[in-house]
Amino acid sequence: MARGDAAIRYPFDSPPAEGEAIEVAPGVLWMRLPLPMKLDHVNVYALDDGEGWTVIDTGFDTERARAIWRRLMAGPLAGRPISRLIVTHHHPDHVGLAGWFQSEFGAELVTTRTAWLLARMLVLDTEEVHTRETLAFWRAAGMDPALYTKRKAERPFNFADIVSPMPLGYSRIQQNDVIRMGGRQWDVHIGNGHAPEHATFWSRDDNLVIGGDQILPSISPNLGVWASEPDADPVGEWLEACQSLTPLAREDQLVLPGHKLPFYGLPLRLTQMIENHHGALDRLLSHLAEPHVGGQCFAPLFKREIGEAEYGLALAETVAHLNHLLREGRVRRWRGEGEAWHWQAI
Repeated sequence: MARGDAAIRYPFDSPPAEGEAIEVAPGVLWMRLPLPMKLDHVNVYALDDGEGWTVIDTGFDTERARAIWRRLMAGPLAGRPISRLIVTHHHPDHVGLAGWFQSEFGAELVTTRTAWLLARMLVLDTEEVHTRETLAFWRAAGMDPALYTKRKAERPFNFADIVSPMPLGYSRIQQNDVIRMGGRQWDVHIGNGHAPEHATFWSRDDNLVIGGDQILPSISPNLGVWASEPDADPVGEWLEACQSLTPLAREDQLVLPGHKLPFYGLPLRLTQMIENHHGALDRLLSHLAEPHVGGQCFAPLFKREIGEAEYGLALAETVAHLNHLLREGRVRRWRGEGEAWHWQAI
């Protein structure tokens, strides 16, 4: 059934119910885990390897998610073991239960080196107060002063709050690897921007593509800059990744994304993702005809009101777009009062 642009087609009208699965192709099951946020779900997949299953991504580590997985294992997965877990990237909704699958069920963890290193580092890094680097980053980004004062006093979010402890050791995948799962050979192609070394999988034997958050329908994943690398350019990395994946895209490919519904129309979707960010950059540049700090640049980028719940992600994405314009030599910046960068089009 078509929705939106006629070239983007959704073969499934609705997602699987909690604890249930939909077979999207022979031996490939689509399942969902809930998330306690506006984007309220993550898609996970199980591929039939005969005696066991390869699972793609996990959801957060919560009691509810563990209970759902036990129902899935007893039901759609027919009591056969999860022998291998593939994590597309290091974000908590995708890696949250990786350590649980390793420790509880003996699953092999397969992911990229950067994804594993980041997840392992972050799950071991717990903080009771915000670091001075984080506070300096917020000030430099032009965070709303009242919100800055409030957040400074709050306990930081810690990766370990929703990611299970990760045992030492994993199996690495990288660009141009070939991996067998679900009775198919899959080419590994690496994306960037949303997360460094994000793995995608392209079937050689039929029309399936496992896109994670690198290839989503109808929404764009967050491209954020954080205190750990304040001058990063994830927008540039994202655009480069979309360009590199474009020659691989075909109209008949069924994309299995990390969020929303599986879809056809990958060539158009990659074009849309590129054009959407170029459009956002152009709107931002027009806004910067007069100087602004980052926290004053939400309107041209998001074209909607940003609430407190989304403010952190919005600020991170705004800095990412400003950094990209700076890399391209299209804006200049200088420090103003309160340490915030002021940005203006050249």
